[in-house]
Amino acid sequence: MIARFKDLCMDAADAPALAGFWARILHGEVVDTGDGDARVDVRPGGAGPESIWVNQVPEPRTGKTRVHLDLRLPDADPAALLAAGARLVREPDAEVDWWVLADPDGNQFCAYPPGTDKQPGVFELVVDSADPAAQAAWWAGVVGGQVGGGEESAWVTGATGFPWQSWIFDPVPERKRVKNRVHWDVDLTDPDPGALIAAGAVLLREPDDRVGWWVLADPEGNEFCAFPPRPTQ
Repeated sequence: MIARFKDLCMDAADAPALAGFWARILHGEVVDTGDGDARVDVRPGGAGPESIWVNQVPEPRTGKTRVHLDLRLPDADPAALLAAGARLVREPDAEVDWWVLADPDGNQFCAYPPGTDKQPGVFELVVDSADPAAQAAWWAGVVGGQVGGGEESAWVTGATGFPWQSWIFDPVPERKRVKNRVHWDVDLTDPDPGALIAAGAVLLREPDDRVGWWVLADPEGNEFCAFPPRPTQ
């Protein structure tokens, strides 16, 4: 294990507004970070593995984000999500039994009907992939966990620090073309990302006077941030 999953981050044209939306639908708490960004604590009381960081960015959305969340609804339809500010993209049909929606910044996510003994809320992180099996194996090598696979998709369960049920890698025909507006962070187990780079990650940015972490990309170009190990108490 090279790192542990830390949290999820979203770029936004209006960080407070996007954080407010996700806090409403996940019953979280918005924290003003004081620098134009915001944080949603799904479990109020401090940043942790169920926090979503929302970062203010100047550039507009271009293209589809290849990372999205799947969540389970508490009710039979997504009316509450629409009332909170979501936009309906696709209804269930003969091919899919879930709704596809978009948040106020245009990030698509999937909403599934309630299930017996299934807790409402986020249960999967999904990443579009050219080679799902290779992506799942690579990330399991980074953060641990068990790799599974079906006819097309692959997934990781039990990854260190991962707060949801599954990390899914779904096949798509198109290659990554633009920066993802949703990404994840990891905490390193070593003082630097040398092991990550040796495993196949690409270094995009080193720590400097503005950021205290490394920005890297995985083998399919998905950006993620790697933080130095947390000090022991």
